Amino acid sequence: QVQLVESGGGLVQPGESLRLSCAASESITSIPIIYWYRQAPGKQRDLVALISNMGSKEYVASVKGRFTISRDVASNTVYLQMNSLKPEDTAVYYCYAPFQGRNYWGQGTQVTVSS
Repeated sequence: QVQLVESGGGLVQPGESLRLSCAASESITSIPIIYWYRQAPGKQRDLVALISNMGSKEYVASVKGRFTISRDVASNTVYLQMNSLKPEDTAVYYCYAPFQGRNYWGQGTQVTVSS
């Protein structure tokens, strides 16, 4: 069993920043890949970024250059630094980790970008 707990969401204005955290109950070096997804109202859940247990990172085109995924191995936490936020970034952001044949999702954290 892996528990993932997101935090850090909130209401910000366009152009501002937020940092999301995903705290894992398992050593993140044992989890092959940890993902950030987001789901806007009425839309499907979409991939935002991922980080492997080797530290490699990937981003979807819409956030590249604005978002940065990182990790702190000592605290088993994965971060998503979000800069230059836009109204279209408004969504519930989820942490996701497939591990040992099961899929684990966090409860999500709401990010609202509005003036």
